[in-house]
Amino acid sequence: MTQISDNTLKVAQQAFDNLMHGFATSNWEPLLNLLTDDFTFWFPIGTYHGLNIGKERAREFFQYVTELFGQTLKLTSLERVTSSETTVVFEFCDEASMLGQPYRNRIAISFDVRNDKICGYREYLGSDGKSN
Repeated sequence: MTQISDNTLKVAQQAFDNLMHGFATSNWEPLLNLLTDDFTFWFPIGTYHGLNIGKERAREFFQYVTELFGQTLKLTSLERVTSSETTVVFEFCDEASMLGQPYRNRIAISFDVRNDKICGYREYLGSDGKSN
């Protein structure tokens, strides 16, 4: 592994930890503080479907996540972490109560890293909620 990818992994791991912290506490500031000013994110469904641009849009998105799940979203397993020089992908399973209904899913998210910050995020939803 090169020094660049070691740093990429370190920054992305911090972002992932901050994401999990946000789910547990609804405090998204540690994650938002890691984002570049030109941050972009892609989400596969709903109000935020497609490409979204900017930290303020990210703030709105994570507030929306809090509205859906409250502080119930929990990581049940981290399946795999894959990294390159600029991108790290985390594959995991989670569960929660979404608007009062049971929720389970298999997720893959990727963080793009530039200059010790997260400049991009993509999320992919996996299962039908019935399997891990």
